[in-house]
Amino acid sequence: EVQLVESGGGWVQPGGSLRLSCATSGFTFDDYVKGWFRQAPGKGREAVSCFRNPNGATYYADSVTGRFTISTDNANNTMYLQMNSLKPEDTAVYYCAAHNRNTDYVTDSVGLCYGMDFWGKGIPVTVSS
Repeated sequence: EVQLVESGGGWVQPGGSLRLSCATSGFTFDDYVKGWFRQAPGKGREAVSCFRNPNGATYYADSVTGRFTISTDNANNTMYLQMNSLKPEDTAVYYCAAHNRNTDYVTDSVGLCYGMDFWGKGIPVTVSS
């Protein structure tokens, strides 16, 4: 069974940091593009950051560039989203996701994020004082 399970969310004050984790199982982790998405209250789902093996192509939304970092621990089939300098507008439900579509036609662009096959259930992040 394919599973993606987020953890590490919660409440934090503006300027603080959180690290989201996504533990995965049931698929070949290294073969998949990984991504983080978020959906703020009343808004659509937004691609936050996506990463492709094996060349390390990476996409960050403009709103998080310089503050968020995507990474993986391949030995543990786990992906992370380090979130620093958090702002109230970062408040959202965050989802991890993965796909193995061919994305050779894009580099470091939101195209990495299209066509996700597997999704976590989401985890809320609230940034407020």
